[in-house]
Amino acid sequence: MTFDELVEEVRQEGLYPTREKAERITRTVLAALGRQVTGEERVELAALLPGPAAMEFAAQIPATQRLTGFGFVQDIASRTGTSVGPARWDTGSVLCAVARLMDPGLLARILAQLPGGYALLFGQAQLTPTYTPAPTSVSTVPA
Repeated sequence: MTFDELVEEVRQEGLYPTREKAERITRTVLAALGRQVTGEERVELAALLPGPAAMEFAAQIPATQRLTGFGFVQDIASRTGTSVGPARWDTGSVLCAVARLMDPGLLARILAQLPGGYALLFGQAQLTPTYTPAPTSVSTVPA
C-alpha cells in the first residue's frame, strides 16, 4: 500500500471532505502512536507502513509513561485543537485503517503491550475478564 492509498482509506473511513484533512489526521495519529508502541512490535509496524507514514511513526521517541486509550484520544484532541468526540473519531479512522495492514498476531501483541482502551480505537472488541464473585457459604442455624 502506498501512502496516498493509506490516506485515501483514512479519508473514506473518516468521511473527511478533503485529502489534506485526512493526511493531517493520519500524520498526527501515527506520530502519537509512535510515542506509545515499543520493542519488536514497533519495528514490525513501521515496516508495514508506507514510507512517509513509517517515518512519521518511527521518528517519535517512545514515551516513558504509556497513555490509556482515553488518554491517547485526549492527547490527539489537544494536538489538533478539537474536543474529545472528534478526536475519538479521527483516531479510530486512522487506527482502523492501520489495523487492516497488520496480521492478527501483530495487532494482538500491540494491544497486549498498550494499556486498556486501545482495542476499540483499532476497531476491535475490548474483551475484559468477567467478574465471578466467590461463592458464599450459607450456614444453617439449628432450630
